[in-house]
Amino acid sequence: MEYQTILNQIENEFKDSKVSGKVASYIPELAKVPADKFGMHLYDLNEGHFNFGDSNERFSIQSISKVFSLALAMKVIGDDLWNRVDVEPSGDPFNSLSSLENEGGIPRNPFINAGALVVADVLVSYFTNPKAALLTFLHEITGDPSICYDETVAASERSEGYRNYALVNYMKSFGNIENDVDDVLDFYFHQCSLAMSCKELAQAFIVFANEGTTLESEREILSAQQVKRINALMQTCGFYDEAGEFSFEVGLPGKSGVGGGIVAVHPDHYSVAVWSPPLNPKGNSALGMAALERLTTLTGYSIF
Repeated sequence: MEYQTILNQIENEFKDSKVSGKVASYIPELAKVPADKFGMHLYDLNEGHFNFGDSNERFSIQSISKVFSLALAMKVIGDDLWNRVDVEPSGDPFNSLSSLENEGGIPRNPFINAGALVVADVLVSYFTNPKAALLTFLHEITGDPSICYDETVAASERSEGYRNYALVNYMKSFGNIENDVDDVLDFYFHQCSLAMSCKELAQAFIVFANEGTTLESEREILSAQQVKRINALMQTCGFYDEAGEFSFEVGLPGKSGVGGGIVAVHPDHYSVAVWSPPLNPKGNSALGMAALERLTTLTGYSIF
C-alpha cells in the first residue's frame, strides 16, 4: 500500500480548504491553539511510519487519554471494572448527567466523562501515585519517556471543571466513587492534559492494532481479548453521540478528543492519528473526520 502517496493526496485535498468548526473554548488553554494546525501520522505494522504536516507537534489529547486509563484499569483489575461502568453507547453529550439518575450512578460507558471518572477512581484506589503510573504505562507502550502532563492545561481544566465536579459528587452519592472527590479529579484533569503528537499517539495505539503487543519491543501489554473489547468500545462509543457517524463514514475503531485529535486503528494493519483543532457541533475534529474518511476510501478497506 502506497501510504505516503495517499497521505500526500489527503494533505493536498484539504490544505486550501476552509476549516469548518470552532476550536474548543470552554477550557481556556485550548482556545489559544491556532485553528490552522493540521497533521497526520500513520504507523503500519509492516511498512513503518508515514506522515504530513504538524504530525510531530504535541497537543492536548484530552479524551483520547480515556483509552489509556481504561487499558490500564483493565490491566490491573480485569473484568471487575464492569461492575462499575457499562459498555453501552450513550447517545448523549460527553459530559451529560441525565442518564446517571435512571441507571443508579453507573455510567453508560468508560469514554463519556462519567465513565472515565469511575475509571480514574479505580486507578486512584489501586496505585499510590496514579499519575506516575499512567505515565509509566504510556512510556512503556510508546518507548518515549518524555511524554508528560501539561500542568498549565490541567490547571485550566480545574478552573472550569464544574460539571466534572458535579458528575463525581453525583456518582459518589450512589456509592460508585470510593475516593476523595478532589483526588479523583486531580488525576482526571492531569490525564486529560497529556500532551502528545500524532506520531506518539500512533505509536501508543499500535498495541490496539497488534493484539496488545508493542511493535518495536515486542512486549505484550494487554491480552488479545482485552484489546478486542477496547476496540469494540472505541467503535461503538469513541465519538460521544457521533460514534455511528464515524463508523458510517470511516469504518474504524477510534477515539477523539476536544483538543482536535483523533486516533483510529485498523486491526492487524495500522494505527493512525490526525490533528486539526476546530471541532464540529458534536465535539469532534471536523477536518480530522474528513481526512480519515478519505484514508479508508483511498485505501479501499476498513474493518467492514
